[in-house]
Amino acid sequence: MAGAFVGGAALGAAFGELLKAVLDVKDRAVKFKSILSDLAFKLEAIEPVFQEIEKLDRVLDRPVEETNSFIHRLKDAKELVLKCSKIKWWNYCKKPYYAKKLIDLENSLLKFFQIEVQALLSRDSRKILVVVNDIDEKLDRIGSNLGYGGQNSDLSICVGPCGVPGVPDFIIGMDAPLKELKMQLLKDGVSVVVLSAPGGCGKTTLAKMLCHDDEIIGSFRDNIFFVTVSETPNLKVIIQKVFQHKGYMVPEFQNDDDAINQLESLLKQIGTDPVLLVLDDVWSGSESLIQNFMFKVPKYKILVTSRFVFPRFDSTYKLELLNDKDAMALFRNSAFLQDGSSSVPDDLVNEIVKGCRGFPLALKVVGGSLRGQPEVVWRRTMKQWSEGQSIFDSNSELLKRLQTSLDALDEKIKECYLDLGSFPEDQRIPVTALMDLWVELYNLDEDGMHALANLHELSTRNLANLVFASKDASEVDGYYNEHFVMQHDLLRELAIHRSNDKPIELRRRLIMDIRGNELPKWSSEQLQQPIHARLLSVSTDETFSSSWYNMQLPEVEVLILNFRARNYILPKFMEKMDQLKVLIITNYDFCPAEISNFPLLHSLSSIKRIRLEHVSISSLGISILELRNLHKISLVMCEIGEAFRNFPTQIPDMLPNLVEIDLDCCNDLVEFPVGLCEIVHLKKLSITNCHELDALPEELGKLASLEVLRFRKCTKLPELPESIGSLHKLSYLDISDCISMSKMPIQMGELCGLKRLNMRGCWGLSELPTSVKDLGQLKDVICDDETTHLWEPYKIHLSNLKIKVLKQDINLNWLPNLYL
Repeated sequence: MAGAFVGGAALGAAFGELLKAVLDVKDRAVKFKSILSDLAFKLEAIEPVFQEIEKLDRVLDRPVEETNSFIHRLKDAKELVLKCSKIKWWNYCKKPYYAKKLIDLENSLLKFFQIEVQALLSRDSRKILVVVNDIDEKLDRIGSNLGYGGQNSDLSICVGPCGVPGVPDFIIGMDAPLKELKMQLLKDGVSVVVLSAPGGCGKTTLAKMLCHDDEIIGSFRDNIFFVTVSETPNLKVIIQKVFQHKGYMVPEFQNDDDAINQLESLLKQIGTDPVLLVLDDVWSGSESLIQNFMFKVPKYKILVTSRFVFPRFDSTYKLELLNDKDAMALFRNSAFLQDGSSSVPDDLVNEIVKGCRGFPLALKVVGGSLRGQPEVVWRRTMKQWSEGQSIFDSNSELLKRLQTSLDALDEKIKECYLDLGSFPEDQRIPVTALMDLWVELYNLDEDGMHALANLHELSTRNLANLVFASKDASEVDGYYNEHFVMQHDLLRELAIHRSNDKPIELRRRLIMDIRGNELPKWSSEQLQQPIHARLLSVSTDETFSSSWYNMQLPEVEVLILNFRARNYILPKFMEKMDQLKVLIITNYDFCPAEISNFPLLHSLSSIKRIRLEHVSISSLGISILELRNLHKISLVMCEIGEAFRNFPTQIPDMLPNLVEIDLDCCNDLVEFPVGLCEIVHLKKLSITNCHELDALPEELGKLASLEVLRFRKCTKLPELPESIGSLHKLSYLDISDCISMSKMPIQMGELCGLKRLNMRGCWGLSELPTSVKDLGQLKDVICDDETTHLWEPYKIHLSNLKIKVLKQDINLNWLPNLYL
């Protein structure tokens, strides 16, 4: 046992020395800074695995020799990093050589962790099998989350599916509540604390602040789990999140009781450190859900945030509304410029603030709506308020009062806001999905700029929040796959409330949130009468039996289907939607869903845009061939399988209007389907975050109409085909973060229409083909410190060329929303 302990300690020391060397060198070795920064990020993520190995060494009588090979690997890596620090800035000959060495080091370390370390762990005895599974799962997650085959690269290993989200930049009036809540939570004998207040009072913000508090972190360390529950909770999904957050293999639970039992076992395995579980946004009637999470585990605490009070739990903290001073400060932050100056009379401002009664959400939303408005608009708002009752009698009253905040919006922006209610509560809304429906409903530009401007307008008025998966998410290049919208529950309710202010048959949008099999009563009553809505949104949970009424919806142009299921049947009433232009199908379950009746799509003759997310589409190919008006298809986190294989050669004739294909996070895409190269009129092809894609066919050159081509973050892609030179209409090429790409096509210079090239993160490139000097139209190249020198010899030939160097910038504050 002593030998094993010494071996484990030596292993940890070797790893620590490598990490220290990388951190010390990365700022001094400027020419390798991006590569070393990325390597440091990944090593810091891997560090917990070495701690786990040392724990196992203490339990198992493992020979020192078994870790010696690991130590040698780490020492060799450290020597390479130190050599890089000695390469002079002017030495361009050695730089590519050592850059390639560093990339090979990164890949070999990853392979080493995934294969050799797992092989060692797999030989451990059965008596600690649960612990071994824990380590195996963490190794798997390292491979996927660091961008080598996972659908959620770069981020989740740092924050996890139960990670604590960040807090707003401006917070007022929360210092005293934070102190009081913390005291109540840490009190001996208290296991559950309910943080209660009406919607929009800042309960979630206070819970986030608590989890970021130094004393709380010092007590609970990495055993803080933050889970959003919402109105329709799924016990098994919540527990799956906890397992995944800790890096354990996510089990398939037989039922709720099985999930509860396994969670209790997990909490007991975590160790002696205290555990804090935050259940955010728990609704009335969910007391039993909270009780399911109550276990007799030492130092285990539960914090519940809710709009409701649960009398059966002894400890409740009621968050009070803001006092006059704090309310004024919050309102001024939303309503006025930074210097606080305004031509609006103070007495009018005081009346508006007084009308908000210290309600944080009302202060922010109303302040945002009045920001920059003339005095007459302020007085009109005050008059509207004076004609109604108190806005804080209930949430419904608040909704009515907040509707005045929409009056200052442009009509189209207001419609865009109301459309946000079509997506499920507490889920991120992809900006690309919104663009698809807004292009068709409101004739917005295809490039998405107007749609994004509308979202920025809503964000500045505190009616929605824009979030980005990475800080360098580019709006200029028209890439929006990393842009999302989040909306407060109460603001979603406001959108639905405003959409429902007319009789069913006259509504522009129809939003159906179905729980179980309880269909709305009006859906049966309207069987004989057509509904004239342009947008239909249907959300169902895992208990829905897919039994639909045969409603008449002849004017629906946008259909949004949100569900959580392993198997899903498209509603049969779709067949009669003659005007349907946009179909958005999203599965929020843990696993991709099988959709059994894709052939139903062939009847949708007017459809222009299809977006499928987190579904298995093995039979899609045949179904779309008769959609002659199809303009764009987007597949996100989908299992493509054989969907695009064996297409008939007459594809261009069968899909004459298909001009855009977007494949994102489709991890079973290994080779680009040759059949798609027959769509010669295709203008945009975007393949992003497909980490298993490692081959492109020469037939790619047939896509002669292509204007935009993206292979962003396809980390295994080694090269582009030579036939790319035939794409004379190509104006923008994005190969950013294709870290395995080692060379560019010799015929690169034949891209006579190329104006923009994004090659940031292509660290494997050591040179460019001489033909790039012929890229006369090339104006912008985006790269980094490791690749900018490649263009130096060609600047004399490309007089209009501008090189933009982007720094490595990993956003760890944005919490990705996995389908859990």
